[in-house]
Amino acid sequence: MDKTEHPSVPSVPAVANSENDLEWFEAGVHGMLEQLGLPTQKLLAPVAERAAVIRNMPGVLNDLDDDRMGESYYVSKMIAAATVGLFDAALNYLWDELVSELRARVIRFDLNYFFDIASKTNNDMRKDLNSEKDLAKINDAQLLRAVRDIGLISDLGYKRLDHIRYMRNHASAAHPSHNDLTGLELVSFLNTCVREVINTPPDTVAADVKRLLSNIRNSPLEQAAVDSASAFFDRLPPERADNLANGLFGLYTSSKRTPTIADNVRLLWPNLWPFVGEATRNSYGLRHARAAASAETDFAAASRELIDLVDGTAYLTPEVRAVELSEALEVLSNVHQGMNNFYNEPAPARRVLTLVGEQGDVPESVRESYVRTIVECYLGNGYGVSNAALPSYEKMVARFSSKDAGYAMRLCMEPFYSSLLGTHSGGSQWILLLDALEPKLISATDRNLMAGIRAFAGTADQLRLDAGIKKLAATEARAYW
Repeated sequence: MDKTEHPSVPSVPAVANSENDLEWFEAGVHGMLEQLGLPTQKLLAPVAERAAVIRNMPGVLNDLDDDRMGESYYVSKMIAAATVGLFDAALNYLWDELVSELRARVIRFDLNYFFDIASKTNNDMRKDLNSEKDLAKINDAQLLRAVRDIGLISDLGYKRLDHIRYMRNHASAAHPSHNDLTGLELVSFLNTCVREVINTPPDTVAADVKRLLSNIRNSPLEQAAVDSASAFFDRLPPERADNLANGLFGLYTSSKRTPTIADNVRLLWPNLWPFVGEATRNSYGLRHARAAASAETDFAAASRELIDLVDGTAYLTPEVRAVELSEALEVLSNVHQGMNNFYNEPAPARRVLTLVGEQGDVPESVRESYVRTIVECYLGNGYGVSNAALPSYEKMVARFSSKDAGYAMRLCMEPFYSSLLGTHSGGSQWILLLDALEPKLISATDRNLMAGIRAFAGTADQLRLDAGIKKLAATEARAYW
């Protein structure tokens, strides 16, 4: 059957001849309402506007294939309501058609992935999203954002559809409203629905993501598949990499996770991690902390496994990191002061380095302990320094903040550290420590103290006894912050 002969799409001349019928119908409705004593003003859209809808509707609907046309019940209701003159109801039916189509598209794509993207960092919300019926729990704004993030609609399509959502909320029968819609606006909205959703397939990235998620669920990934996925990650736009990471995170932390899924995610996660943004990385730390606080032990354990897999402990929340860093510093200190410390120090030193992270972000509650422990280990125990652990100490010193550097420099005023400076290895390491700290010093007080220490003629262990150095240091190291 030719599209122009489709029974649901009347020709323009036939539509034009119906304007008299529209006027006759309106008069009948007004007469009935008047007999009942009900208002008739601003009830129905003008006949001319309704005629504009009917005249322009065939051109829009011609873009739909016959099968899709036969399933578009809400479009039928929209046209019927528009013909009657109830434009606000027509817009509501159009929105219902759009939401129905988006939900169907989500189901065809990957329902669980959609739920992971829509719920973002809300663990409680995600727990309630399991089946198709739970799509109703996703509000319209969340639905639009999530389908855009996945790639089921374009950015431009999202903006156009979000405008329809706004109009539906302010000019439709969904809420009390006295805003007027024109016939051409209604036709334009339907045209947007057809072009941006019904007739537009997912973009290529979304199609690739769908295949990857299917492969992850179904069978163990071969190395060639992992390499191919890694190349795909390198081509992902930043926001799509974040969304894919959220999807893999959701797969791994799900209570329905299979061993195959777990193995596949662990293979892919380190390759995807370099492309994941800071905000998304931090969100995993937040989700872990919330799960731990609410005794969701399985979720907390699984999320922590992924974080540890990429040495991402710096993205744990300050509260969690403070506890773990405090414990790690205590272990390092005990090992440093114990037997065979040169051999045993590297592992706990690397643990502390991992918790500190690339940015040297240390929770305030453990900052003093952190600086004191690292300076002690950097200077050695009087017999030397653990060469295997020294690279970790050098990295941590390099990540000291300006305040950390000022505090570390003042430790020479304390008897314990002063005694270390009196040893051969401690004195040599002190010179290297000053070289590392000096570029970090900002305040005039700190820089003047550094100049005084550099100019001091005695040995480093005598610094704390010099009146001039004491004056420059101003206060004991412990009171620096």
